[in-house]
Amino acid sequence: MPTFDRSQIEIFSTTPQSKDFPRDIYVQQVINVARWSEQAGCTAILVYTDNSIVDPWLVSDIILQNTKSLCPLVAIQPVYMHPYSVAKMVASFAHLYGRRMYLNMVAGGFKNDLAALNDTTPHDERYTRLIEYTTIIKLLLSTAAPVSFEGKFYKIDNLRMTPPLPPELFPGILMSGSSDAGLAAARAVGATAVKYPKPAKDTESNIESETEKSGVRVGIVARPTSEEAWRVANERFPGDRKGQLAHQMAMRVSDSVWHKQLSEMIKETGEVQGVYWMWPFQNYQTFCPYLVGSYEQVADEVARYMRNGFKSFILDIPPSQEELTHSQAVFDHALKGAAT
Repeated sequence: MPTFDRSQIEIFSTTPQSKDFPRDIYVQQVINVARWSEQAGCTAILVYTDNSIVDPWLVSDIILQNTKSLCPLVAIQPVYMHPYSVAKMVASFAHLYGRRMYLNMVAGGFKNDLAALNDTTPHDERYTRLIEYTTIIKLLLSTAAPVSFEGKFYKIDNLRMTPPLPPELFPGILMSGSSDAGLAAARAVGATAVKYPKPAKDTESNIESETEKSGVRVGIVARPTSEEAWRVANERFPGDRKGQLAHQMAMRVSDSVWHKQLSEMIKETGEVQGVYWMWPFQNYQTFCPYLVGSYEQVADEVARYMRNGFKSFILDIPPSQEELTHSQAVFDHALKGAAT
């Protein structure tokens, strides 16, 4: 029978987006959520990137300055910067703060964002590019010697990383793994493959060896009773006709495999399956499924994900410190139940 403890599980929070807050309070909101996340025992905190929000590296600097151990998980899209620049930022933060970073390697993005940047690379080819991109970053950060590399998309010649990165601060690397191409890319570079999961009963791990890592992106609303949890969830995510239309539009223009998978599942089974809830996703209020119910109910679902091999959990943006406390209670229960 497998055993689980907190050291085997990585819990990630998510940073608020600049487009959702007035400029004069946004920085303080980032600081608040980062501190709540650290106090709740999170390993790291996801920092989004896209054309509509502020630069994730600058947000990460705010996080590092206002926490003691929380690691920024920076979303990395190859079209935005050269792999050397990413490695340089990781090494520079390590040199300045003595802190570790995590990298969330993203192959795609919003279709209009990519079009505006003239990135017309097909879906699976974007993962070929991401393998090369991530490989260069890893090579530069793993040695003080000059690095050379030549692939289809990138070439470097005798490139050295200065200052060198201390080995103990080598970044954790995550990658979207909902498509076959994404899962293969995560395996190729040794990254944690992250999925937007189906209900745990329908989820089978694609992990083929103990060295492979897998995670899920999911929101949680949990309370001592199921009735209270659903009341909170429905108040936070009311129906939104404009959001539903935006979701339908996104479906038409997106080539994201996970987006299509979740949308098709809603058509087949509806937006609620036990504690598994797709209503916020359907209303374009968030991009991940939610688990809603009592501590025990949600913990049972999380424990089933753990038993299926998922050890990293990226939570949605917390609206309050209290919400992270409730999520903590879920994981405390889940760790006890995962081995039974």
